[in-house]
Amino acid sequence: MAERTLTFFASDVHLGLDVKDKDRREARFVSFLNAIPKDRTESLFLLGDIWDFWYEYRDVVPRGYVRVFAALTALMDAGVKVYFFPGNHDIWCYSYFASLGITVFEQPYSCRIGTKTFCLGHGDGLGPGMHMYKLMRWTFHERFFQRLFSTLHPRIAFSLGNSWSKSSRLAKSLEYHFRGKDEPLYKWVVSEEAKAHADYYIFGHFHTSVDMEVPGGARLMILKDWMDSSPYFFFDGEALRSATYTSGGYVPNIE
Repeated sequence: MAERTLTFFASDVHLGLDVKDKDRREARFVSFLNAIPKDRTESLFLLGDIWDFWYEYRDVVPRGYVRVFAALTALMDAGVKVYFFPGNHDIWCYSYFASLGITVFEQPYSCRIGTKTFCLGHGDGLGPGMHMYKLMRWTFHERFFQRLFSTLHPRIAFSLGNSWSKSSRLAKSLEYHFRGKDEPLYKWVVSEEAKAHADYYIFGHFHTSVDMEVPGGARLMILKDWMDSSPYFFFDGEALRSATYTSGGYVPNIE
């Protein structure tokens, strides 16, 4: 049996967002999941906003995504561990993912993979400032407001949620310019690195690709979204690499 040395990371697929052919984007993601080497992969980390809107009731979950969940289940049945971090669009996952065998983590989460230490999360709301956003984020995570929202009929709740998603920066095709060392997330990473070293800080959320060195020897790496391509990171137990999935399979250095 092959040794499980591979770990994969993906973020910001925004399944369901009706921008740039949502069906093809979902098909690309399913193809990516199916192409992950099941006998050589230890884990898959999904770093949030895999869905553009997700809200689940006790007995009701959003319609669709059957092939996505089938591909994830096939990975787990083969022994691959799947981890999910809620993003700002798919915050409201409660017990459904866990019932499938997916482990849900809150950011930031630190872990040891192979020879390296990782700090992982979606990346939203980390760092100084952003007071209004942090208030909104707290509201969305507060159990009282979640229960209040759950009193709405699913048709009304999903309509409101999808309308909110359509007002996002991504839906309007507005590009975010990462501010480098002035970005609150970078400042947060520098602060965390001063407390305890991690080799890699990996996030999504910003819809742009970032690879920056951090004082202390760490790297801040941000995954781009899946609107125009299929970016992912993979770790082979020694080094982290960025790559783009194509329908023909993985880049040569993953084989």
